[in-house]
This record gives sequence, C-alpha cells and structure tokens, in this order.
Amino acid sequence: MRISDVLRTKGSEVVTIAGSASVAELVALLREKGIGAVVVVDDPTTGAISGIVSERDVVRRLATDAESLLSTPVSAVMTTTVHTCEGDEELHDVAVRMTERRIRHLPVVDGDRLTSIVSIGDVVKSRLQELQAERDHLEGYISS
Repeated sequence: MRISDVLRTKGSEVVTIAGSASVAELVALLREKGIGAVVVVDDPTTGAISGIVSERDVVRRLATDAESLLSTPVSAVMTTTVHTCEGDEELHDVAVRMTERRIRHLPVVDGDRLTSIVSIGDVVKSRLQELQAERDHLEGYISS
C-alpha cells in the first residue's frame, strides 16, 4: 500500500498557517480543526513548506516562555527541518521513518509543493485495515 492509497480514503485537505501568525492564532486553529499539527507555508501560491508546528512545539515552549508565548510568531516555535514524503512511497517505509524519527505528522509533497499531510494515526488505521482484510481472507480460505 502506498501513501496515495491512504490519502484516497482520508482526503487531502491540509491546514496551513503563515510563520508571521501568532501562537494564539495557531492554538485557535488547532482547536477549531481538531488537529495536532499545522504546516507553515509563507507563500500559498507556491505551497513551499517553511516549517511545521505541533502541539508538542507549543508545550515545550510553554515551559520556558509562558507569559509571552501567545503573542510569539509561529516562526519562533516551528520546526524548520521538515521531513516529508511523497504519495508514491510505500506505507511501510513511511511508518518506519515516522517511528524512527518520532514524527507524528508528515507533510506529503509533489516536488516542493505541499499536497497533503499524513499522521501516525492515518498510518496505523491503514495498517489495521490491511491486517483485517488479510484476516478475513484467511478465514474465508480456511472455511471453504
């Protein structure tokens, strides 16, 4: 199974934010959308990724900068080294990479252009569906 297969059932909506937005705007967006990370895109016409910012980034910064954090720009708390994947990559390979690097959200790109995002939850859900299909197939084979 490929990442593009996961995205076919999940959809490709990606929530983005500008690096100049405040952490308060970020937190409101995370809450409104019910998500754990947002891709930072400063130029929506190109879709080039500037960074990624997650709940973890906010919490880590909160421990040292609670008073001024909400007015801080997203660019000050985001992760700038963004690991990505492409739609034609194998799900297993992406799952291994996410696990090894302790990444919960991975932007999906086509060249330099952001196309979607995949979470560890999406990966686990797809893998569980694969295992269930294999189980059903084996049960059918044994029963016949």
